[in-house]
Amino acid sequence: MEIMKKRTDENIFLAVVAVALPTMLEQILSVLMQYVDTAMVGHLGAKATAAVSTSTTITWLIGSIPVAFGVGAMTMIAQAIGAEEKHKIAQVAKLSLLFAVGVGVVVEAICLAVCPFVAGWMGATSEVAPAATRYFFWVSVPIVFKSINIILAAAVRATKDTKTPMYIGVGANIMNVVLDYIFIYVLNLGVDGAAYATCISAVAGGVLMLLAFFHHPEFRFEGNFFDTEKEIQRRMWKLAIPLLLINVASTSGYVVFAGLVSHMGTIIFAAHSIAVGAEELFYIGGYGFKSSANTMVGIAYGEQNYPKYRKVCVSSIIATVAIMTISGVLLYILAAPLMGIFTEDAEVIALGSRVLKMVAFNEPFFGLYIITEGIYYGLGRTKYPFVIEFCGMWLVRILPTYIGIHFFGMGLIYVWCCMIADNVLKAVFLTVPVKYLWKKANK
Repeated sequence: MEIMKKRTDENIFLAVVAVALPTMLEQILSVLMQYVDTAMVGHLGAKATAAVSTSTTITWLIGSIPVAFGVGAMTMIAQAIGAEEKHKIAQVAKLSLLFAVGVGVVVEAICLAVCPFVAGWMGATSEVAPAATRYFFWVSVPIVFKSINIILAAAVRATKDTKTPMYIGVGANIMNVVLDYIFIYVLNLGVDGAAYATCISAVAGGVLMLLAFFHHPEFRFEGNFFDTEKEIQRRMWKLAIPLLLINVASTSGYVVFAGLVSHMGTIIFAAHSIAVGAEELFYIGGYGFKSSANTMVGIAYGEQNYPKYRKVCVSSIIATVAIMTISGVLLYILAAPLMGIFTEDAEVIALGSRVLKMVAFNEPFFGLYIITEGIYYGLGRTKYPFVIEFCGMWLVRILPTYIGIHFFGMGLIYVWCCMIADNVLKAVFLTVPVKYLWKKANK
């Protein structure tokens, strides 16, 4: 009996890893491509880096909106697969596409309308603002295709097919880098060239994901495509709205956070922006397991299999904390060389490497925070994570940062201490109730 239990635990651990690995690989390659992209722009000078970085957090906010509906689709499809409700799988898949297009159209219209004002809102200097405005316009043009890619990829991952989104994501990112080189260096288009490359590759990624979605064996569409059950629509909104609020609270906080830092000077803002981008590679492991936990917990909940749910949770948490601890060690060691990839400015490298070494100690906590979010989402419990995210971002990170900068003249080191404190507290407050989530979800 003990041997059988051990084998079952091992099988679930391996299943969690198998679902997570393609997503991790996709995101690692995506970030590496972004590194190349950032490095190409960075070698054009600090002004070019500032022009691209000005709208970075705004684009995070834009991207977070379809992500909310993608997670809602992932949770509902995973739970339907666990419960073997094939009709519901098809209904949610249809609804996912309708939301993907609808959300993309609305968000793109808003972005194009506010495009002329974004650089000013983010505190860009008069030297940087024109290039920053043009860059934001071109990365806003393909938002409909980005929305399709994000939401439909989540729907596909819910079936445990994480390889298809990986292939499409890697292909689109390679295209982006190749076009970057052509537009920036061969055609000498500078920052504008980077924007054109991003626009074209985003359109290609969306088209490919749409084709993969329609040919996926799990999604068998019947009847009127626009006819979906009201109960499923209600469930999607119930899941997506708190997730949307989580993402808006988080990414709008990043926007304000970056805006506060941008007023501290070009060198400080460049160091901050590059360090944020450089750190991204080192928490990819956590996000890969978050997606896996969302899917596997959703399936276990659909099956009403508590022992499986518990094993998925334990396996996901152990794997995530382990890989994020390793990531933290590597980030500490590689901090200065990483900064050197993106810029040749000695001041930017020195300041950026200092904050990266600080945040390296935070990686295990950050991993715990994101993996527990995935567990909550898999169970369809999204309200409590919103409360924790809002309080952490605005009361622990933003408010002390504002006070420290404006009233006490604090620098970038203090700003990153506020960010680390936010991540640690969110990890603690999300992890403590995990043991009781199953009973609450079944009430």
